[in-house]
Amino acid sequence: MGILQDKTLVITGGTRGLGLAIAKAAAAEGARVVIGSRSAASVERAVAELTAAGAQATGITCDVSDLTQVEALAEHAVATFGRFDVWINNAGYAPPFGPTMHIAPAAFMVAVQTNIIGTYHGSLVALRAFLPAGRGKLINILGRGSDGKPAEMQNGYASSKAWERSFTLGLAQEYKESGVGIYAINPGMMTTDFLTNLTAVSGYEKRLNAMPTIIRTWATPPEAPAQRVVWLASSATDGKTGLSLNEIGPGKMLGGALREGWRRLLRRPAPPIDMKIAVIPAALPLARKR
Repeated sequence: MGILQDKTLVITGGTRGLGLAIAKAAAAEGARVVIGSRSAASVERAVAELTAAGAQATGITCDVSDLTQVEALAEHAVATFGRFDVWINNAGYAPPFGPTMHIAPAAFMVAVQTNIIGTYHGSLVALRAFLPAGRGKLINILGRGSDGKPAEMQNGYASSKAWERSFTLGLAQEYKESGVGIYAINPGMMTTDFLTNLTAVSGYEKRLNAMPTIIRTWATPPEAPAQRVVWLASSATDGKTGLSLNEIGPGKMLGGALREGWRRLLRRPAPPIDMKIAVIPAALPLARKR
């Protein structure tokens, strides 16, 4: 019997990358999974993949910036499986790489609406169900910037993740006596299209030339942090609300650097990294060099 047997998990942004990896890992531990995504085709494809592998899975389209759609996702989970026990706010968006004011306001606002408002909406809907019952688990997925350190050229994303961590730990403090577990986890860099399929402001794309080396050195497959999320969702964390995990600590950073250095010392060929970088015009004129 798996550690999530008879549990139902709701996962926003659950059709690819980390979200889909979480769904697969949870299903392997006996969970029923409910996924949401803005793309109907992606939901259909992911649910088909999960069910073909033997999972009990369902999903609907859900734009997390719209509270009505998030509520509909919860209602779909209850209508299909009778209840949900774990809610995972995984949906995320990164604006183009570049200086904040050179990015179109609309792109910046998508990050705000997805990462901040979406996390709020998911947390609201989940806690509406969990608090009256005195049970349930809310897990918010963080990212670069959640440690509060500025991230040059990724300011919109990083600052939203700092907010997410503060918001999540604030909730955990407010409801620490409720019986509901509230957790945060930074999965670190992962080998998903979130990291390898990038958009950059014109004039700044060359700063991404080092990304293949960074990915080889420190990125991990999403299946690894997905297992940690499953652990958070399990009974192993009962009574431990407020946990905030970081999956890329100093040890992993050093280990990755040593592996990459050893590869170069031995002159072994670098594993290929399929990077795609789309370049968009700057929203403001580029500064002239003096």
